[in-house]
Formats: sequence, C-alpha cells, structure tokens
Amino acid sequence: MAASPISAPTPGTAPLVTERLLLRPVRAADVPAVTRLWTDPEVRRHLGGPVTEQVVRIRQRRVVGAPGVHAVVRSADDVVLGLVSVEPAAREGETEVSYQFLPEHWGHGYAREAVGAVVEATLLDTPSVVALTQEANAPSRRLLEAVGMSHAASFVEYDAHQVLYRRSR
Repeated sequence: MAASPISAPTPGTAPLVTERLLLRPVRAADVPAVTRLWTDPEVRRHLGGPVTEQVVRIRQRRVVGAPGVHAVVRSADDVVLGLVSVEPAAREGETEVSYQFLPEHWGHGYAREAVGAVVEATLLDTPSVVALTQEANAPSRRLLEAVGMSHAASFVEYDAHQVLYRRSR
C-alpha cells in the first residue's frame, strides 16, 4: 500500500501522517535516538562511519526543530524510528531526500512508508527529488525504487561508488 500524507504540508514544517507513522520536527526528547543514528556503526555503514563526538555535539544543538528534518515516529507508541530529511537545492539545484533508521526497526516497511510520504509531499512543491546511496547498499536501492525513484547516475564520491536516484512529477 502506498504511503501518502493525509494533507499536503510544506516539507520540513508541518507534520506528515501515514498509516502507521507521524513525521514531525525533531524535539529535544528525540535527541538520544537521533544521536544513535549518528553513532551506530550499522546505521553508518554506508554513510561514512560513525560521526565524531565533536560533530555529534554540534548536531545535537542544531537538530531540534531544524527545517526539513523529520523525526519518524511510530504512531502506536511514539517511538522514534529514524529521520527523513529534505534539503532544497542540495544537489545541482535539485531537492535531496535522505534517511536513516535505527536497525531494530529495519525490515518492517517503516522507511518505505516514511520516505514515500516525504517524496510525495516534496513533489507537490518541486519538479523533482533526488536521493543518493552507496552502490553497495542494496536495501536502500530497493527502497528508493519502491517509492518510484529511478537510477539516474553512478559516480564515485566520498571514496565510494554512489548511485543517484531521481523522481520527477
């Protein structure tokens, strides 16, 4: 079942609601879960490795209420599952969507539901959306294809083979 927001909010400002999830701005109480996303070796395996302590401290101060950063919260119990971020004009003028989820929530379709909702909402206000993942990250590639994105380019960046996916209106 395709995840879609109940309303058409501007990405990064108004919450998105899907069948099982609430995507809303990050709150102070979310910081411990978000910090795990930045420091967990499994989460960071295809994202350049765990973030340094100094960078984590900076991010902790900036993430609460940051525009375009959605905490993905399971509606049933208010557990933070991950983050989905939207950055306008991030990559050669195109809006980029990125995401990361805690390992214990992988394999339940939450990422597909959340990323799908954000891509749909974002495309209401921009002609295209891109997402980047490492070529070796097969689950991420499958997720991007599942939300209707298509492989657009391959290149080396951050010392790794990357793939760029795109979806247009």
